[in-house]
Amino acid sequence: MPRHILAIDQGTTSSRALLFDESGRVTAMAQKELRQYFPQDGWVEHDPEEIWRDTLAVAREAVAKAGVAPRNVTAIGIANQRETTLLWERATGKPLYRAIVWQDRRTADLCRDLQRHGAEAALREKTGLLIDPYFAATKVGWLLDHVTDARTQAERGELCFGTVDSYLLFRLSGGTVHATDATNAARTLLFDIRRQEWDDELLKLFRVPRAVLPEVRDNAGDFASATGQLFGIGIPITGMAGDQQAAMVGQRCFAPGMIKSTYGTGCFALMNIGAEARLSRHRLLTTVAYRLAGSTTYALEGSIFVAGAAIQWLRDGLRVIEDASVTPSLAPERDATPLYLVPAFTGLGAPHWIPEARGAIFGLMRDTDARALVRSALEAVCYQTRDLLDAFGDDSEMRPNALRVDGGMARNDWMLQFLADMLGLPVERPVLNEATAFGAASLAAAGAGLCEMPGDFGTGWKLERRFSPAMERQRRDELYAGWQRAVEALKRYTLA
Repeated sequence: MPRHILAIDQGTTSSRALLFDESGRVTAMAQKELRQYFPQDGWVEHDPEEIWRDTLAVAREAVAKAGVAPRNVTAIGIANQRETTLLWERATGKPLYRAIVWQDRRTADLCRDLQRHGAEAALREKTGLLIDPYFAATKVGWLLDHVTDARTQAERGELCFGTVDSYLLFRLSGGTVHATDATNAARTLLFDIRRQEWDDELLKLFRVPRAVLPEVRDNAGDFASATGQLFGIGIPITGMAGDQQAAMVGQRCFAPGMIKSTYGTGCFALMNIGAEARLSRHRLLTTVAYRLAGSTTYALEGSIFVAGAAIQWLRDGLRVIEDASVTPSLAPERDATPLYLVPAFTGLGAPHWIPEARGAIFGLMRDTDARALVRSALEAVCYQTRDLLDAFGDDSEMRPNALRVDGGMARNDWMLQFLADMLGLPVERPVLNEATAFGAASLAAAGAGLCEMPGDFGTGWKLERRFSPAMERQRRDELYAGWQRAVEALKRYTLA
C-alpha cells in the first residue's frame, strides 16, 4: 500500500499538519490559527490545551482530506516553535500554567542580573547561547517560582518540563514518553552542546531540578507511537526538530556554508558550520543544526524576533491593511525620503541582543501613508537579514552562493527582490515553500527506515524562482546606512 508521512508543524501563530507521499509531494494540509495572550507588557503566552487540541485536530483533518487510511501513515514527524516553555503534571499531562512563548520578556531583569554577575562567558562556552529571556531556562525558573507548590512537586519528580515538541510527544504517546531532541535541548541554556548532555552547573545556576528534564535523543529515530485512541491505530513518531532546524533539513542545507532563512512570525537564518561548535564574534548563536546517528552538525544562527509579526501588527493593531496578501501591491517604488521601521516590539535580537528595546519609526512626514508603512515593514526584514549575513560572513569567513528562503513571507516577490538587492546575493525560493514541514517529514522518513538519510526523502530540492540583485551598490549602501542610523538611535534611546 502507498506509504505517507504526517508532518506536524506547531508554530507561534498556528498549528498545521501536512501529509506527504513517498515522493515528498504534499497530498493534504490543515491549519488552525493559535490565539495569543498578552497578560502584561512584554508577556506572551499560549494555552497548552489549545495547542494540543488544535494539533490533534489538524493532524486528523489532513489525513481525512487526503483520503488516506491511518494504517497507511508510516510515521509522524514533529517540528515546533522553539524555546516556548511548558510545565505539566507527569501523572496526568495537565499543564500547570500557560505556555510562556519564546517572545516573552518577563525574565529580562533576571537575565541582566546574571550578566552583571559575569555568568555569560562560561554559559556561552557550553551552550553557544547568550543570557536572554528568549531561551527556556529562565522561563521554567519563573514557572517553578511563581506557580504554587511547583518547585516542591518538581523536586519530587512529579512534573515535566519541556518545549512544545516534548509536550506534544508526551500527549501523543499517552504520557508514556518524556523526551526531546538535540536541537530543542540546545535552546534551553541548560544543555552542553559539545558534550551533548544536560549540564549540572547550568541546572544549579537556573535552579532547575534534573528530575523535570526530558531525555535527549537524535532527530531521527524511534521516539514513541501515537496511541491507537488518537488515530484508530498506533503510528510511530520517528522525527523531531525545532522548526528552524527542520527548515534547514527541508532546504537541504547539509554542506558547510549553506544558509537558509525562514520568514514567519520572526526571521531565523541558520548557516551550516559543520562538525565543530565555533563561537561567534558578533553575538550570533552557535546551535545544533541536527544530530543523526549520534553525530552532531552545528550551525550559526541569527534571530530576528519580528518579521511577519510586523505585518500582523499593521493588520490587527493599526488596521491599515485587511490581509497580508495585499502587501506586494502596496510596496511600490520607494519615496525620495526613506521611512525606517525598527520593529523591536519584543526587543532587538541578533546581533544586538537588547531585550529592553521597543519599536520605533524614523522619517515620518505629513504625507506618510499606509503604503509607506507596509513598505517599511517589508524592508525592515531585509535590513535585519543583511545584519545577520554580514555577521555570518565575518564569523565563518565563508561567503554563500545564495540564500535559500521559505516561510509565509517568502511568497512575497517584492520583498524577495528587495532582499536580493540589499544582500547583493541571489535569493532562492524552492518549489516546496513548506520547508519546515518537509524537514520534519524527511527526519521521520529516515527514522522510520524509508530512506537512509533525511536528504534522500522525496525527489530533492527544486528551485522555483531565483531573485538576482538589481540595485546599484551605491544606492544599496545608502539605504542600509540609513537603517544602521535608525538602529543606533533606538539603542541610544533605549539605553539612556
